[in-house]
Amino acid sequence: MSTDPTTPLPPLKKGTLYLVATPIGNMEDITLRALRVLRECDLVAAEDTRHTGNLLRHFGITRPMVSYFKFNEAKRSTEFVGRLKAGEIIALVTDAGSPGISDPGTRVVQAVRAAGCTVEAIPGPCAFVAALTASGLPTDEFHFAGFLPHKSGQRANRLAKLSALPGTLVLYESPFRIERLIAELAVAFPTRQVVLARELTKKFEEWLHGTPLELAAEWKRRPRKGEFVVLISPANGGDSQPEPTFPDNAPPESDENCPESTASLEIDGDRDSSVR
Repeated sequence: MSTDPTTPLPPLKKGTLYLVATPIGNMEDITLRALRVLRECDLVAAEDTRHTGNLLRHFGITRPMVSYFKFNEAKRSTEFVGRLKAGEIIALVTDAGSPGISDPGTRVVQAVRAAGCTVEAIPGPCAFVAALTASGLPTDEFHFAGFLPHKSGQRANRLAKLSALPGTLVLYESPFRIERLIAELAVAFPTRQVVLARELTKKFEEWLHGTPLELAAEWKRRPRKGEFVVLISPANGGDSQPEPTFPDNAPPESDENCPESTASLEIDGDRDSSVR
C-alpha cells in the first residue's frame, strides 16, 4: 500500500464481515481504520446498540445498527450470512475491546466462515494485552483464561488447572467478585506475585502489585471498584519477591463516580464488558 497520504484508500470489500476493536475506556484509542469501517459499512452489528450508539455519536457516525448477543447470536448469524451473500458490508463490534475476547462474536465468525464469506479483523484495543505488556511480568509465554465461572467449586477447579500451566496467567474479573478472587488466589497461588490492573486507559487507571495476602490486606484498608485485569506470575516468577506496590494517593474508586471525566465511554448496567 502506498504511504502517500493523498493516495485514495481502496474501498471496503463487499460481502465482508469486519471485526472492529473499539476503545476499552479512552476514546482516543480507536484506530483510523476502525473509524473508516464504521463510517462506510452497510450495517453495524453491536453487542449493545445503546453503548455502540454512544460511540458512533461521539465520532459523528450514523449507520444502521442491529443487536447481537449471547442469546440471539445463532439467529443473527444466519441473518448476517444472508446479508453478506447479498454483498453487504458488516462491522461487528462489542461494547469494548476486540470481538470474541470474553465477548460474543465467535459463533458469528464460525457461521460466516462456514458459509464461505470473508472475515477481516480490524486490530485495536484489548485489555489483557495492554495489562500484560505493562505489568512487568514475563510475556514470552502466557495463558489467557478470561472470566472464571461463578460457582465456587468450578472456580477452584479452574484455578487448580491453571496453576499447572507455565507462563504468566491472565484473568478478567468484575468489581463484584474481585475481593472473592483475591481470597481464592491466596489458596491457589499463595507465594506468587499478582498484578491487578484497574480501569485501564481511563482517568483513574491504577496498578497494584503483591502476593494475594498482601493484596487482601490492602483491600481491607481500602476496597476498590472498577474493572480488573488480574495477572499471576509464573510458578518460578516469585523468587525475587519484590516489595508490594500500592499507591499512597489512590484515585477514586472508578470513573463512573467522576462525571468530569470525558476520556471514557460508559453506560448504565453491568460493566463486565468494558474490561475487554
